[in-house]
Amino acid sequence: QVQLVESGGGLAQAGGSLRLACAASGRTFSSYAMGWFRQAPGKVREFVAAISWSGGSTFFADSVKGRFTISRDNAKNTVYLQMNSLKPEDTAVYSCAAAPAGLTEVLLTTTRQYYYWGQGTQVTVSS
Repeated sequence: QVQLVESGGGLAQAGGSLRLACAASGRTFSSYAMGWFRQAPGKVREFVAAISWSGGSTFFADSVKGRFTISRDNAKNTVYLQMNSLKPEDTAVYSCAAAPAGLTEVLLTTTRQYYYWGQGTQVTVSS
């Protein structure tokens, strides 16, 4: 069982930056593929970014590519989402997710591929 807790959300101005963190419980965190998703009001949850268990592979949605980066610190059981050049359309609840990766460099981009989810953190970007 893995429990995920997000932090770092808040209010930012357009063009600004925020850094989200997702702290995971469990000794096997380093073997999990991780991802970030977001859900805006009235919209379906969408993929934002994914990172492999080692941190050696990453993948981003086109809407955030070049602005967001994803990283992880397996010693701290934490994955990060650095969000730069924020836009009002980035406003959403951001959630992290985890899935066993079997030490493969798999990148997971759909909600159904993930086993565990955090409760989410609100990000609001003002224009």
